[in-house]
Amino acid sequence: MFRQEPQTQHLLLISHHNSYRIAPYIQAAKKRGMQVTIASESRHSLVSEIASGLQVNFSDSESAIRSILQAHEKTPFHGILGSDDATVELAARIAGQLQLPHNPPQAARCSRRKDLARAELMLAGCPVPIHCLVDINMPPEKQMAGLPWPCVLKPLNMSASRGVIRVDNETAYLKAIEQLRPILATASGEFEQHHLLVEAYIDGIEIAYEGYLHRGRLHNITIFDKPDPLTGPYFEETIYVTPSNLDQALQKKIHDVVEKACRAYGLSTGAVHAECRIDAENQVWILEIASRTIGGDCARILDNENFSVEELAISLATGRPIDVSLPPQARGVMMIPIRQKGLLKRTEGLLAARQVSGIEKIDIAIPEGHELVPLPEGNQYLGYIFARGDTVQEVTQALRQAHNELRFITTPVIKIEGKPKESASI
Repeated sequence: MFRQEPQTQHLLLISHHNSYRIAPYIQAAKKRGMQVTIASESRHSLVSEIASGLQVNFSDSESAIRSILQAHEKTPFHGILGSDDATVELAARIAGQLQLPHNPPQAARCSRRKDLARAELMLAGCPVPIHCLVDINMPPEKQMAGLPWPCVLKPLNMSASRGVIRVDNETAYLKAIEQLRPILATASGEFEQHHLLVEAYIDGIEIAYEGYLHRGRLHNITIFDKPDPLTGPYFEETIYVTPSNLDQALQKKIHDVVEKACRAYGLSTGAVHAECRIDAENQVWILEIASRTIGGDCARILDNENFSVEELAISLATGRPIDVSLPPQARGVMMIPIRQKGLLKRTEGLLAARQVSGIEKIDIAIPEGHELVPLPEGNQYLGYIFARGDTVQEVTQALRQAHNELRFITTPVIKIEGKPKESASI
């Protein structure tokens, strides 16, 4: 472990005010004896760290940069971090101006725009599916010509598999385009609201890779196996387990493919999250390379008394890397999928689920009374189930058993459309 410097370090975390990542980053920074300033758009947050932080305008990046640089003159920052895909590019620009550890802004941008990412990877000779860009406002007939069936339609900058749809023929393609129009209308950016990435469907298993870059070299944290098949038409994530059951040669191949992709982007420092498919010939195909930590609460299964992914990200952003050592015990998490649309009335079976051998905890993330929206329109999970055991098979079985104990009672969503009638005059 590197020695703590005597000077109190000051971290700037750039984040949307409602990000679930803020709390673990604050906790990790305090554990390392650091001060934290949150830069967000919220002036009226109930979270004191956000309300007392910097208020910036994310839609005007030049103004946001000026505000942050002015704050730096008063109280210097020793590290700049973006909490998620939407803020990593801004963080990279500011860190570059302050000569702090950072990735090139263009590299950060590529890691959050699927079309730009595919172009860079293809030019570098990295294994990515055959793909093209389509404009949903143009006639579909010419754009469909020559598409590989089956193929997968993907919004350019959405997360959690939102809007990702597999189609097997022209009829399904046309239906999916209409289904995606209202989803794309909510995307950030005019170009992103009118364009989709279409790529060949890769049949095979899927894994998630977690690592970090230091001085341009990629270091492994872990590989998550995904035991549930992800074949579509929608691609809801469920179970992640580690350590991986893949043989060492294949794990080394995954590392090498991800490292080559990072070089193609120009990434050189910070956390790396990758999603890959492995076909029957053990070819590793890149689906995603993100310059951030793993999303959701999945990162919590990597926590121990000496390590969290947030601590790692902070240490790299401040130029003080820490040792990464994970316990050998098998661990896993299940992202509880939303299968039915409606208002969540109540959750049943929690006591029985928590009593399943190997289950550590179950967190229900969506409060009762809130609307549940399944894929492809939704981008949330009902919650998370965490488990540990001697083997990944035991962990996987415990997660499935606990999930089978849960029942989510919903009631239909009633929406009143149209203008209310005016009261008659008396």
